[in-house]
Amino acid sequence: MAYHIDTKCVQAGYDPKNGEARVVPIVQSTTFKYDSAATLGKLFDLEEDGFFYTRLTNPTLSTVAAKIAELEGGVGAMLTASGQAASMLSVTNICHSGDHVVCASAIYGGTFNLFNKSLRELGIDFTFVNPDASEDDINAAFKDNTKAVFVESVSNPSLDVADVELYAKLAHAHGVPLIVDNTFPTPVNFRPFEWGADIVTHSTSKYMDGHAVALGGVIVDSGNFDWTNGKFPAFTEPDESYHGVIYSEKFGKAAYITKAVTHLMRDYGPQQSPQNAFLLSLGLDTLALRMERHCSNALTVAKYLESNDKIDWVNFPGLESSKYYELCKKLMPKGTCGVISFGVKGGREQAMKFMDNLKLAKLVIHVADVRTCALHPASTTHRQMNDEQLEACGVKPNLIRMSVGIENVDDIIADIEQALNNL
Repeated sequence: MAYHIDTKCVQAGYDPKNGEARVVPIVQSTTFKYDSAATLGKLFDLEEDGFFYTRLTNPTLSTVAAKIAELEGGVGAMLTASGQAASMLSVTNICHSGDHVVCASAIYGGTFNLFNKSLRELGIDFTFVNPDASEDDINAAFKDNTKAVFVESVSNPSLDVADVELYAKLAHAHGVPLIVDNTFPTPVNFRPFEWGADIVTHSTSKYMDGHAVALGGVIVDSGNFDWTNGKFPAFTEPDESYHGVIYSEKFGKAAYITKAVTHLMRDYGPQQSPQNAFLLSLGLDTLALRMERHCSNALTVAKYLESNDKIDWVNFPGLESSKYYELCKKLMPKGTCGVISFGVKGGREQAMKFMDNLKLAKLVIHVADVRTCALHPASTTHRQMNDEQLEACGVKPNLIRMSVGIENVDDIIADIEQALNNL
């Protein structure tokens, strides 16, 4: 029976048998007992399924990963310790020293640093393109050694919306997969696989958890990419660390995610804890409800800000004035997310005073949980830059990033209004 996405948020991934726990249990154990060495040997040789060490996976992790895979429409998923870990492994599962990735420039700053510094130091090259670049300009970024394309569906914090259908078409024309970080819309509002993406990542610390209590990430495999096209020998040639297993032959559509678990998670070990996976599971239960409220509240707040004469500019993809409005109507008709950016008239100083005047909205270095929060990058995360440097990296000195929560929207607007009135 095919269920709607909001039903899947509650029911997917876990089907307890007679007498078993109705709620996903926390299996807080690093290891698992078996009756014979032969059985354990088969597990290590990937000849049988099972749990033997939580660094790879365990029943709690496996259950929550299965739920997210079903929400995104993939063949499998792997939880990670953070969104950063998911981004790193999504690329390094494909790319090695000497390989190249085409990447949208509008991505989370931590991901940009990961790619531009740490992975470059490991020998993986990146070309960053404007997310709104023309088809010709994106095509020009590909090289003979390109192995993947990476974009954020809705970027953090600039709120650029990627034309995933176009990026997928171009990636596939060059024989490489498209990886989409879908953290902000979540699968409730956007399912990248339906528009041609091959791999999806999330920082589950954001809307999926929704309560700012559990760090985590996830990688989801669509099962649709052909790893046997000659560009990816890691999937088509024997892996000697597993007695010569060939992932594409043995695991078929699940080759990518199986390699991610058995190779990278085995060797690097950035595993999510069972406790955090349990908290993530609780968040997923209400994801559809919360996203509906986040999006409706954010749209109402964005319209209020757009009409306020103390506001310089407003950036929110759901506004008709947004350059992404038509694209969002096509890709994300139910909404994008609850994050808004806007500028307070008067520049940096007035923006800082506005932040100091907020009462309900709290100043935190986080987004995408149930509580409304705000950040002024020019005086916090980007405070080392002068106004010219800020403009150069796309962060205006008066920019406020507000993550609109699920409180009553009239209270959120009243808080913004009193903060503006006290400038």
